[in-house]
Amino acid sequence: MAATLAACSSAEGSDLRAPAQAARQASPGSPACTATTRLIPSCGAWWGIAPEVFTGAPVDEALHGAESRMGATADVLHVYHRGSELFPTEAEVRLARDPAKPRLLMINWKPSFDHTWAEIADGALDARIDRLTAYIRRTFPERFFLTVHHEPENDVDGASGSGMQAADYAAMFRHVVERLRAGGVKNAVTVMTYMGAPNWAAKSWFEDLYPGDDVVDWVAMDPYADDRVQDFDGLVNKTRKEYAQWPGFYRWMQSRFPGKPVMVAEWGVFERPLDPSFKRAFFESVQRQIKRYPQIKALLYFDSPQAPRGDTSFDTGSGADRAFSELARDPYFRATRVPRP
Repeated sequence: MAATLAACSSAEGSDLRAPAQAARQASPGSPACTATTRLIPSCGAWWGIAPEVFTGAPVDEALHGAESRMGATADVLHVYHRGSELFPTEAEVRLARDPAKPRLLMINWKPSFDHTWAEIADGALDARIDRLTAYIRRTFPERFFLTVHHEPENDVDGASGSGMQAADYAAMFRHVVERLRAGGVKNAVTVMTYMGAPNWAAKSWFEDLYPGDDVVDWVAMDPYADDRVQDFDGLVNKTRKEYAQWPGFYRWMQSRFPGKPVMVAEWGVFERPLDPSFKRAFFESVQRQIKRYPQIKALLYFDSPQAPRGDTSFDTGSGADRAFSELARDPYFRATRVPRP
């Protein structure tokens, strides 16, 4: 663990400490609460959402619908792209540049489902990356979050020569980011997104997934409140008895990446038929417990009535809508204003 801590650069540490120092001198919502070049808020944390996922609604309708339902605006809009799609789209650009409610974009991109990570790292998609690079430079000079092939753990194939080993993922992520940067995309704030599940963290190849500090600005996890999770503490630090050495994702990220901001890039609460008030109670736990995790600088909800493992809509269940609205309006998530384009 000591070697791991020493490997983290002092520059990253100062980038995270500077906002904390500013926050101690500023009240929430004051002009002193600002965002760094890596989009780290100096006070509180960003509030974000992936709105009405799998409903088929266009992104602007989905976001406006979700914001109306929760009675608050989002700091961060989480959107998903794949393959040769160009991003951000016109609708996403409009939402980011809304003069009344500017938003940061968290763009989630899987470059290909037809090429292995090793092939991408070797240049198989360079023409696609270069086309995207030119589009971003023409279209969107503002800073935005970018994650490349999120949640890679369950796509790892450990077989020799598969092209999908953990080290292949790290090489792919590095190649994509370095090629974007070489082409002039300097405004992408890069995010490495883990699943946040202890069974994957126990794999022998888990540490090999990490692409390197120089190509990763934020680290993220995507935990969901399944039957083993009772509150926010349990969500961000999932553990299991059979993986006794695993401390939980937030604790691991604190030790592994002490100088990097942490994003909860997806989180959701499933329905519990035997406990219809569970969602309400869970959202209340987030409001009580979030300040225990100062390294978490962004919290992005996954709002979907058709998520793969259940309904994560935030306004179902007894009192869930009110509890979620109160959480969304909490001063902790309103402390730093989104930078205007």
